[in-house]
Amino acid sequence: MSLPEIIRGKAYVLGDNIDTDQIIPAQYLTFNPSIPEEYKQFGKYALIGVPAAQGGLPKGHIPFHDGSDEFVSPYKIIIGGKNFGCGSSREHAPIALDAAGITAVIAEFYARIFFRNSVNGGYLIPFETPERLCDKVCTGDVLRIELKTSTLVNETTGEVVKLRPLGEVAPIIEAGGLFPFAEKAGMLKAL
Repeated sequence: MSLPEIIRGKAYVLGDNIDTDQIIPAQYLTFNPSIPEEYKQFGKYALIGVPAAQGGLPKGHIPFHDGSDEFVSPYKIIIGGKNFGCGSSREHAPIALDAAGITAVIAEFYARIFFRNSVNGGYLIPFETPERLCDKVCTGDVLRIELKTSTLVNETTGEVVKLRPLGEVAPIIEAGGLFPFAEKAGMLKAL
């Protein structure tokens, strides 16, 4: 993944403590992400473990998949609260979000392993915010992330929020993950 200057898309808003079992439940870990057809299956089942996404939807709940494409969600940016990606060290969680078409996640803070798996695999861009955005942004709001300035613009409401800079993880994400970064930096022989 190369880092774009701007990421723009609809937001999907979640809360605190979204764990890896909610992002991709264990029963879907039989798919092999190195096989393209099976990689797509992770997108199909991404966030199916979020309680509101399971039968008996509460009033006002918006599903992650709209039915127009069973593998890719219409949302491009996830807004989370505290401790996003907690739970098991499941490396399939960022894979599932990537396969579903998510480009970036913005949360107050992440479980360390989810953050590292996102960066090391080059799957998605994990931004941190000093503000609690999951109480301000609505699912469906159109957001624009300007990477050079670490700025989030909610095009729906006009609100502008300063995100924490990506810092030292930016070149790793830009290279497509840890191994491509290490190869590019001369730390590894060409694979």
